[in-house]
Amino acid sequence: MAMKTVALLHPGEMGAAIGACLCGRGLRVVWASAGRSTATRSRANAAGLEDLGALERALDVADIALSVCPPHGALELAREVAGHGFRGVYIDANAVSPATVRNVGRVVEAAEATFVDGGIIGPPPVPGVSSRIYLSGGRARDVAALFAGSNLEAIPLASAAGAASALKACYAAWTKGATALLAAIRALATHEGVEAALLEEWKRSQPELPKRSEVVTAQARKAWRWVGEMEEIAASFEAAGLPAGFHLAAADLYRRLEGFKDGTAAPALAEVTPALAEVTAAFARGAPRRKAASGAPRRSSAPRAQEDAPERFKFGTAAIKRDAAKRLRSLKRS
Repeated sequence: MAMKTVALLHPGEMGAAIGACLCGRGLRVVWASAGRSTATRSRANAAGLEDLGALERALDVADIALSVCPPHGALELAREVAGHGFRGVYIDANAVSPATVRNVGRVVEAAEATFVDGGIIGPPPVPGVSSRIYLSGGRARDVAALFAGSNLEAIPLASAAGAASALKACYAAWTKGATALLAAIRALATHEGVEAALLEEWKRSQPELPKRSEVVTAQARKAWRWVGEMEEIAASFEAAGLPAGFHLAAADLYRRLEGFKDGTAAPALAEVTPALAEVTAAFARGAPRRKAASGAPRRSSAPRAQEDAPERFKFGTAAIKRDAAKRLRSLKRS
C-alpha cells in the first residue's frame, strides 16, 4: 500500500513539527480543526497542514493516522479513530507504557488498521535540532522511509510493537525523572536553609549538577504534560516487578507545576522562564486541592458502568487529574 496522505491527530508543538517534516518530504498532511484552539490552528497553518475540518473527513482520505498527544489521551483517541472505521496504518507516537501502547494496538487492529508503535526522543524536529523517532511493529521500516532526509531521524527496531514505547519510557525515566528529583532536592535544601552550602559542595564534587538542577525552570510550562508520562513510566516499572514509587513522586512534583502551563500563569509570561525559587515555591505549596460542590456526589458513588464508559479525548490538567486513578487501575490490569 502506497502511503501518501497522513492524518495528523491533534498537532501540538511536537506534532506540528513532525507534520512539517512530512510535508517537506512531499506527503499530503491533513488534520481536523473542529474543536481545536486558536494556538493549534496557528501551528498547523505554519507547518503547512491541510485543514479538513472534521476528523472523519481527515481519516477518510488518509493512508496513515499519526497520533501525537499527551499520554493521558492516547487510548481514548485510538478508540475514537477506530470508531470511524479507519483501516490504514495507525502510528501511536505518544509517551505511554508498553502495556498502554499494546492496548492501543489491539483497539485499532480490531478495526482492521495496521499498527506501528513510535517513541520520540528529543525536542520538536526543526532545522538544526537532533531528534529521533524509534519505530516498532510490522511496518516500522516502511514508516521510517517516509522520514528519510527530514529533520526527524526515523529508526526502525527489529521488534514487535511495544519496543519503541519501552525505549522511550526508559529514556524519559532518567531525563525527566532526574529533572524532577534534582529540582525537589533544591526545594528541600532551600527549606532547610542549606542551599548555598549544597551548591558549593556540588561545584566541588558534582560540577554539572548546579546547572542541571535548574533545567526544570525551562520546562515548567510543559510540566503538566509530563504527569501522565511519569505515571505511564511508573506502570512500566511495576509491570516489570520494579518499584514504581519514584516516578509516581515525579508525577506529583510535575502536577504541582501546572500553574506554569504553557507560560500563561503569573509570575511567568509567555516565552518567559520562571525563576527556580518560583518553581520550588510551587513544589512547597503542593498540588491545588479542588473541593466538590456542595451536594455533589462523590466519584466513588458513581455507577461502575459510567466510570468505565469510553470518554472523548480531552486535553489539559483537569483531564489529567480526573482520569489519573482510572488510568493507573487500567494499566495495572493490563
